[in-house]
Amino acid sequence: MSAEYVRRHYGVDYRRGDRVTVDGKPGRIVSFPGAQLGVRLDGERRTRRAHPTWRVERAA
Repeated sequence: MSAEYVRRHYGVDYRRGDRVTVDGKPGRIVSFPGAQLGVRLDGERRTRRAHPTWRVERAA
């Protein structure tokens, strides 16, 4: 899977480097593992997976 797949399949326009909020916590998209987003939350060292349409919002 790829970023292009995520964009097409879920109808979102996320790109690597975009700031997002996942379940109320701020972070940055760093990858697209499988059909998900790889998000590194602020202050954390590990990357978490997040579903592109579940509790994810583009940061203001």
